[in-house]
Amino acid sequence: MSRGRKVLVVGSGGREHALALRLLDSPSVGQVWVTPGNAGTEAHGGGALSNLSGEPLALARAHGVELVVIGPEAPLVSGLADELRRAGIAVYGPSAAAARLEGSKAYMKQFAVRHGLRTARHVTLSGEAELDRALAEFSSPPVVKADGLCAGKGVVVAESFDEARAAAREMLEGVAFGAAGQTVVLEERLVGQEVSVHAVCDGARALVLPAAQDHKRIFDDDQGPNTGGMGAYAPAPVVGAALGAKIEQEIVQRAVRGLAADGTPFVGTLFAGLMVTPEGEPVLLEFNVRFGDPETQVLMTLLDGDVGELLYGAATGRLDPSVVSVSSDHALCVVMAAPGYPGKLTTGTAITGLAAAAAVEGVQVHYAGVRREGEALLTAGGRVLGVTARGATLREAHERAYRAVSLIHFDGRRYRRDIGRRALAP
Repeated sequence: MSRGRKVLVVGSGGREHALALRLLDSPSVGQVWVTPGNAGTEAHGGGALSNLSGEPLALARAHGVELVVIGPEAPLVSGLADELRRAGIAVYGPSAAAARLEGSKAYMKQFAVRHGLRTARHVTLSGEAELDRALAEFSSPPVVKADGLCAGKGVVVAESFDEARAAAREMLEGVAFGAAGQTVVLEERLVGQEVSVHAVCDGARALVLPAAQDHKRIFDDDQGPNTGGMGAYAPAPVVGAALGAKIEQEIVQRAVRGLAADGTPFVGTLFAGLMVTPEGEPVLLEFNVRFGDPETQVLMTLLDGDVGELLYGAATGRLDPSVVSVSSDHALCVVMAAPGYPGKLTTGTAITGLAAAAAVEGVQVHYAGVRREGEALLTAGGRVLGVTARGATLREAHERAYRAVSLIHFDGRRYRRDIGRRALAP
């Protein structure tokens, strides 16, 4: 095991702050840089964690980086991991060919069918002329998905056929998501509980992490538009040992084998978004090709051991699950967002109470849309902060997280008050 390994994290959100902190806490890691980073990852008087500006390849070469961890999906889909690998740098993140699983929902559906992964019935279309015929294939309003990358917002769970038709037209005409929506997938709407299952992969093997549940809608009780995620918790009690084993064998391992068989072995985090039906069956909704946000915040909180060595082993084709262990504790993250999110934002307001919140036992505040101006911290994006707490029980983690949230203030702060409620209900 290397001591003092130099790691570069690519990204600027709460996910990257959580990864950077957890990597820095790893015995094998001596220095972590983040590009472009945020106010949580910048250096204060130097130190082993700091931000860098520039292109990842040039930064990696200039600073002797031994591992690059790519956070967001867009650089993966555009081929950043391939560029770094060609330069001989170890990368935790899939090739552009493997990243098509997230880059194209139509491709993902084809892959699932080809490799026998259970997924919702669907129709793919690329023109308005096909729309009415496609809608007629569904007995109830389908979910409408833009084919390409939309920062987690390219999904409309329609309540009526008129809403589905209007959403699909906006996508196909390029109004909603530009080129990303010019192919549309209509998908049967399933009933059940959604779960997020992440696996650390080295191209042939996978370490499956505890199932998490994300909260996508902006308002309590799953009301309002979809967002990038307003909170998460893990482990999700809906996934017991038997169901977890089924997900691992029938979804994760089957996908890893399928990717290898297709000539696109997967290195990085394979993130399966699943619906657990009332009958307890897992159905694949989508694949993402990186850690989720805010799922990363709770997963990093629950992983003990050397995460740096885990990701380096995956990046170099030598995944060693024994270098980490999963705590029996629980973790819960509450996202605090700027007013207007996920629509037109108001930013630039001062944030107070961060030190008091971070002093709550078991709490870590992960920065996302935060910038520094002199001594002040200001809001600078839609999702501003993720307040993450660890506890012996989910209820304890919940209580700690919301106690910390109550201490943080900025104008128009927006957060859900029901994160984890389903799992905590009697």
